[in-house]
Amino acid sequence: MAKFQWEATMRNGEKRRGAMEAESAAQVEARLRGDGLIIDRVRREMASIQITIGSGVGHKDLQIFTRQLATMIDAGLPLVQCLDILAAQTPNKIFARILGQVKSAVEQGSTFSDALRRHPKVFDDLYVNLVAAGEVGGILDTILNRLAIYIEKAVKLRGQIKSAMFYPTGILVVAIGVIAVMLIKVIPTFENMYKEMGHAELPGATKFVINLSHGFITRWYLYFGTLFIVVFGSAAMRRTDGGREVFDRMLPRLPVLGPTLRKIVVARFTRTLGTLLTSGVPILDALDICSRTAGNKVVEHGIQKARDKIAEGHDMAGPLAESRVFPTMVVQMIGVGEQTGAMDQMLQKIADFYEEEVDSAVTALTSLIEPVMMAFLGVVVGGLIIAMYLPIFKLAGNIQAG
Repeated sequence: MAKFQWEATMRNGEKRRGAMEAESAAQVEARLRGDGLIIDRVRREMASIQITIGSGVGHKDLQIFTRQLATMIDAGLPLVQCLDILAAQTPNKIFARILGQVKSAVEQGSTFSDALRRHPKVFDDLYVNLVAAGEVGGILDTILNRLAIYIEKAVKLRGQIKSAMFYPTGILVVAIGVIAVMLIKVIPTFENMYKEMGHAELPGATKFVINLSHGFITRWYLYFGTLFIVVFGSAAMRRTDGGREVFDRMLPRLPVLGPTLRKIVVARFTRTLGTLLTSGVPILDALDICSRTAGNKVVEHGIQKARDKIAEGHDMAGPLAESRVFPTMVVQMIGVGEQTGAMDQMLQKIADFYEEEVDSAVTALTSLIEPVMMAFLGVVVGGLIIAMYLPIFKLAGNIQAG
């Protein structure tokens, strides 16, 4: 499908121009004639080279689009007109182009969910399946409102993870920078000063720091190379299925960060499953989507095993308990929801509870990490400074004794 620029004249003589995506120029002309326009010119746009990291569409863009689309459909506007308006007003050019393609597909007869499915990097399985359920049930505006709420909560969770990790990462980067400056600039200055003062025996700590400085200056590439290999090697390993499973199994077991990550996993699973079931998605399809959007390989395998057992006729609580992925309280509450026929409501209550728990955990984690990292930075930098001042303290003591 290509993009065409067109110019046309209305019956009252007014000039119009715009852009349209179609298979050919003839298709564009046919649509314009169908709208009662007299065609002046249709030309194909030259393809431009675009380098995009990821989808180019942020969660905030998707959240705003979903909320506005729900409001417009609820007000009675046709879907094609809604997409046309939203594509024109979004500041994200990539998203505008994608919405234009979705609109063109709908105009050609595709369902809205099928048109969204052509852009999996922007509209994931959860989004597409919920829209499909809304189309079938005739409650697309309600489904879109639920989706907007879900995306808002997902964005909040993601922000909490980033805030929990940002501070220690920032302190660590600052510590590495300060230590590097001291090893390259400060310590050699002290060394030259001690050489000018004579060849007195230096304390062991001072010798160690001077040797460390020499090693860093002459073999800096080894230090930075090791750091580069650790950081980017870990990132590359995490992109593989086996490596990601190792990380996903290890991270929830970390002493301080682990419990918070486990709560985030539970909140994401229950919120996603609750939203899907409330919207009328069948339980097996809902679990399949939840496993793919879990964000953790271990949890994904656990959900898939539970799904297979449910497909064989088992209840939901038993297989989830056997997977040992979720806390006992969560499994028991899901079991109660099954027995009472209020599974979707129970899942939403669990999600609300764990999201509040994540709020408290992130606040406590930030409060704990801040003094720990400051103490680490103080001990390392202070240790280097004290080690370099030891000869001066020794010299002052000798002068006082003399």
